[in-house]
Amino acid sequence: MQKTVGILVFNDIEVLDFCGPFEVLSVARLDESKRGESLSPFDVKLISMTKEVVFTKGNMKVIPDFDFETCPRLDILIVPGGMGTRKLMYDENVLDFIQQKAKEVELLTSVCTGSLILANAKLLEGVNATTHWKSLERLEHEFKNVKVCFDKHFVEDGNIITSAGISAGIDMALHIVKRYYGEEVAKATAKHMEYPYMVENKRRVEV
Repeated sequence: MQKTVGILVFNDIEVLDFCGPFEVLSVARLDESKRGESLSPFDVKLISMTKEVVFTKGNMKVIPDFDFETCPRLDILIVPGGMGTRKLMYDENVLDFIQQKAKEVELLTSVCTGSLILANAKLLEGVNATTHWKSLERLEHEFKNVKVCFDKHFVEDGNIITSAGISAGIDMALHIVKRYYGEEVAKATAKHMEYPYMVENKRRVEV
């Protein structure tokens, strides 16, 4: 049975923040030799507050699969980042949706400044977490109970995974594949994408 993955999308979202994990999880296959005749073990859906077209940073137009009211039960929720999080992290409808979904999902994750939304939803209390390098100090200063990690590309703490900025979401998604289906499947997914599989979980830019 496929795992249902919901990726939150919103205006001014960073494109690679959601497209990176979408690509990884949608192209993963349990048996690489049967790629053409099999489906991904992940069923990835885009979720937004409304069914209206979302305009990303750079003005890509994205059509959500579901709005908050019609969103199905999820196994995994991914909260990306981007300039749009500056407003979204204070939106009570968004915070309530994420808090409710956090109770049902097996895995709660964020990419880049999506962690600020999780933190303001009180979901990172006492949790080891990270974010885009430009927002590390903000995460640390505004949310005193979050254990901010400055040196990791992504941070796994129980059923919560947060990642650094933008491209780090790809590595986090490959880790999700590994977590559910093992390292060989994750490596095969990275190879299919012609993307280097990360061996050492270390932030790739100096902070």
